[in-house]
Amino acid sequence: MKKKVVLVHGYNKNQKDMLVLKENLEELGYDGILVDLPLTFKRIKYCTSIFEKKVDQIIYNLCENEKISLVGHSTGGLVIRNFLSNIKYRDKIDRCVLIATPNQGSQLANIASKLSNTFTNVFKTLDSLHPDNVKDLGLRSLDPIEIGAIAGDKSNLILGKLLPEGNDGRVQVSSVKYEGLKDFIVVSHGHKDIHYNFKTAELVDSFLKKGKFEITL
Repeated sequence: MKKKVVLVHGYNKNQKDMLVLKENLEELGYDGILVDLPLTFKRIKYCTSIFEKKVDQIIYNLCENEKISLVGHSTGGLVIRNFLSNIKYRDKIDRCVLIATPNQGSQLANIASKLSNTFTNVFKTLDSLHPDNVKDLGLRSLDPIEIGAIAGDKSNLILGKLLPEGNDGRVQVSSVKYEGLKDFIVVSHGHKDIHYNFKTAELVDSFLKKGKFEITL
């Protein structure tokens, strides 16, 4: 039986943005499941409530003792962490991977809020990414679920020049890392292509199988 992996897209995207990663993981032997969330005009907590309903249906159709893994890109990773705060899913969720996720919040969202409150009032998902609002999500580690994170350090986007530290053009490397991760790795990719690279899929595969990121030469 192929292991089921639910793939969660990021801010201002839809499930199509995770299609390449789905295909790459399926080449590695997984059953990828895509979901669509309103991660543009709605807050992360609201999107998490929708995600819970989708996962409930997936879990309902699982075989006995079968578990699913979760993989999220960017803001999708915060949805996963917010979702994992619900203890009722503890026995049905296996290892999870966050790719380029602003776990400490987005400094670009912070800059946007200073420039215009109107902008963040309209794009509520962006407002949710403000470092203070990420803290308000009350994210916590849920034993025994292991989480790994992959960050990119190729700042190949214009907005990346506004960030004072190493980043992938959108998210600082330091924001991806947080206490409680089982493993963490930095790869040389930008925010918009990190989840399209086959090497990233191989890293996801490594963590889901072994609980650590191993790079094969």
